[in-house]
Amino acid sequence: MNIALLGYGKMGRMIEELAIQNGHQIVALTNRKNPIEKINFSNVDVAIEFSTPSLAIKHIKKAFQHNIPVVCGTTGWPKEMIDLENLTKENNTAFLYASNFSIGMNIFFELNKKLYQLMKEHSQYKVNIKEIHHTEKLDTPSGTALTLQSDLDPQTAIISERKANVVGTHIINYNSQIDRISITHESHHRKGFAQGAILAAEWIIDKKGCFSMKDLLKI
Repeated sequence: MNIALLGYGKMGRMIEELAIQNGHQIVALTNRKNPIEKINFSNVDVAIEFSTPSLAIKHIKKAFQHNIPVVCGTTGWPKEMIDLENLTKENNTAFLYASNFSIGMNIFFELNKKLYQLMKEHSQYKVNIKEIHHTEKLDTPSGTALTLQSDLDPQTAIISERKANVVGTHIINYNSQIDRISITHESHHRKGFAQGAILAAEWIIDKKGCFSMKDLLKI
């Protein structure tokens, strides 16, 4: 599989390392010195996009113009999703977006939904989300926290913290006067996100349409 890495920060470098270990090739990449306009897509099978909210849309649209499927993990641009879904159809290609590519986190998303169904009739419990990330993370709250919130009451509070040397922790708390119920997902290494992104890139080849990790994992 020939991959274009659209974004070459910490995640991009981790994806590159694991992709090569898995027998894939990085045939193009973007960074500050090599913007999307310089990318040759002629030998690209799939693009993996991990850049910034200000660049992601441009990257995705450029790949679509060459009918290249895109796996995107950049968060912070949800308002453009409908436009990108339409562009996916117009260009007869494929798009998979996830706010978090960790397999464990995607299982956690489903646990969050199930717990909410159990708790929503018990008004004595007040729910909140706490997310903790490294100090370099650009978006607050995290895209993962917003995904978790979308499956709860829309008024659910999100508490965000930024600390050094934290990969990512998300906690769902249900508090009452007499007790608390919590579920937690804690990422130990970015490798989990990179592995999930590569798995998604392998899966999306030859597919058409818009997908999520739920489609890939069949959960």
